[in-house]
Amino acid sequence: MIRPHDSIIVQSLGRFLIPVIQLFGLYVLFFGQYGPGGGFVGGVILGTSMVLAILVFGHDASRSQLAKKALHGDGLGMLIFAGVGGLCLIGGGEFLNYAHLDIPGLETASRRSLGIILTQIGVAVDVAVTAISIVFSLSAEEIIEDSTNG
Repeated sequence: MIRPHDSIIVQSLGRFLIPVIQLFGLYVLFFGQYGPGGGFVGGVILGTSMVLAILVFGHDASRSQLAKKALHGDGLGMLIFAGVGGLCLIGGGEFLNYAHLDIPGLETASRRSLGIILTQIGVAVDVAVTAISIVFSLSAEEIIEDSTNG
């Protein structure tokens, strides 16, 4: 089990930095198509911020509950990604050809933009959940090893 860090300085910096890191991760996610970044990088940053919350405040802290709840979203990103691609196929185009997203009232450029954002969100969700699940898996192995050695 990951215990809370005992330094008040580390915890105070964590309270300040974790929301800033998450805000930056959302920025990279939503503005990645205009510059460096996107779904993968945004997901890594968001996942890292939640891992940092677990390392600073411990497994069972209220600030780590977002990471635990994020584990329930496993596969959600894949569903979003495949769902957008499926909607493009239903619209008569190729997989992930956003111009064929069948959304009434939107022009082609708006459909493409929406399709890109949705696929990037799907990628980010899967990457963040994977990072968090790796940390929880490693800490669970640590618990098993401690109980067998002690």
